[in-house]
Amino acid sequence: MGKPAAERRLSETEAKAFGGMIRTSPQKLNLVAQLIRGKSAGEAVALLTFSKRRIAGEVKKVLQSAIANAENNHQLDVDRLYVSHATVGKALVMKRFHARARGRGARVEKLFSNLTVIVRERAEDKAEGAAE
Repeated sequence: MGKPAAERRLSETEAKAFGGMIRTSPQKLNLVAQLIRGKSAGEAVALLTFSKRRIAGEVKKVLQSAIANAENNHQLDVDRLYVSHATVGKALVMKRFHARARGRGARVEKLFSNLTVIVRERAEDKAEGAAE
């Protein structure tokens, strides 16, 4: 009786995870997202584990969620996954004031970001199939 299921926007070999309202600026988050773009899933998790940036832990959580979605919801092979997209966007901005000299106030903007990670399964090499 309900409405029909929406068509899947991703291909059959992709899985997605979204992290919303991450408390850092999009510019800083994009520096960490650049580290994992195009890397294999295992290598990306290792890079984020040992990264010195504070926000790397949040990015790692979103990446692990995408990997789990791929494995559990779409039956993809975890060993062949790689990060095909890591997109960063702006979320809300909290506006605060910082007291300055002579009774003035300076605006302080506390930025939030959104992160979308899409992992894709690598296609099997045809050379491996022919060798067997």
